[in-house]
Amino acid sequence: MPIKAPRGTFDILPDRVKLYQHMERRAREVFERYGYAEVRTPMFEETALFVRSIGEATDIVEKEMYSFGRGEGEETLSLRPEGTAGIVRAYIEHSYPKRKRFQKFYYLGSMFRYERPQAGRSRQFDQFGVEVFGSGDGLVDVETILVACAFFDAVGLTGYTVKINSMGCADCRADFREVLKSSLLPQRARLCPVCQERLDRSVFRVLDCKNPKCREICATLPTLAERLDAACAEHFRCVREGLDAAGCAYVHDPRLVRGFDYYTRTVYEIVHGGVGARDAICGGGRYDNLVEELGGPSTPAVGFAIGVVPTLLAVEKTMTEELCSKLTDFDAPVPVDVYVVAVDAKSRLYGFRLLERLRRAGIAADGDFEGRSLKAQMRSADRMKAKFVAVVGPEEQAQNQVSLKRMSDGSTESVTFEDAVARLRQS
Repeated sequence: MPIKAPRGTFDILPDRVKLYQHMERRAREVFERYGYAEVRTPMFEETALFVRSIGEATDIVEKEMYSFGRGEGEETLSLRPEGTAGIVRAYIEHSYPKRKRFQKFYYLGSMFRYERPQAGRSRQFDQFGVEVFGSGDGLVDVETILVACAFFDAVGLTGYTVKINSMGCADCRADFREVLKSSLLPQRARLCPVCQERLDRSVFRVLDCKNPKCREICATLPTLAERLDAACAEHFRCVREGLDAAGCAYVHDPRLVRGFDYYTRTVYEIVHGGVGARDAICGGGRYDNLVEELGGPSTPAVGFAIGVVPTLLAVEKTMTEELCSKLTDFDAPVPVDVYVVAVDAKSRLYGFRLLERLRRAGIAADGDFEGRSLKAQMRSADRMKAKFVAVVGPEEQAQNQVSLKRMSDGSTESVTFEDAVARLRQS
């Protein structure tokens, strides 16, 4: 029986890889336009990093991490289930707070969670994200939301919705935790089994449950937005005013929470109806205490993560038929500037020398590696949208020349082998 890809993983084949490349290019362009620098961290970290940052009582830490030991008595390692913790660890380890307090980073990479595979959710998945360190200004929160929206606009996504809320600070949540718990206790039997456990250990996560019955119960509960202290309320006002000033439409969802322990004050999601019940394609917010909790100096921070596969599903629902066809056309070859055609078998090595010379000079070029006929080679040049065909045969080889044919008008000229690069650069 043939070996297949592990459950919850998938291969990205040529008919879809162009969509990924399209998204990656747009992500880099947008992030760098907003002044973010790329960071690449390991795919695995000390398990303790995720326990301390995400939270010991979270589903991710308890059930979904891929963890493994290095030897008896040694700490375990875990494949990263999200990107923020590793970026914070690197920020502290490499003394970035001492170099320059205000820093803006972005990352692209794979994450890993052992969860039930479903549409838009897999056990290995890619995320694009940004992290900003060193400012508690609400306008920085706004900028990250605008960066995410700019990315979605750049990949041609329409119909998404920005949802925002404030989870306040530790003091706000301490009082609200008791209010929430007392409101939920009479409803305990109606909650799903997972939320019944959360009620005792991490009551805020009940608000994040996707179970319809739990969501119905949560809709009747008090909200934290009504109990923010003066400083948190002012911060949230600044965020809303910043979004209004930028012309960014949003919905204030007072029941929106994020599932990680590190979030403070602003939290947000960007959702799209094209990806099913779990409609979030981006999630983020502020985490002002995490750097200090992981051993660094007190440093306010904010960031987001974009799910690549959910975004792809949404993009495919909304992109034009022409763009979708172009990006997913398996048969469309990579365009080249020059296609080298060898007239006969004896000319192939001479043509191969020319091909490599062109490539080393920075000219996109390709040629035949199947020993096909002249006519078949010309068809390939046409499919690859080559601007020129460089024809080599016994006559050209004997005279150390190359025949260049311009595909747009069929005009031809002969140049020496040594001058071919310079002539093509002029055209």
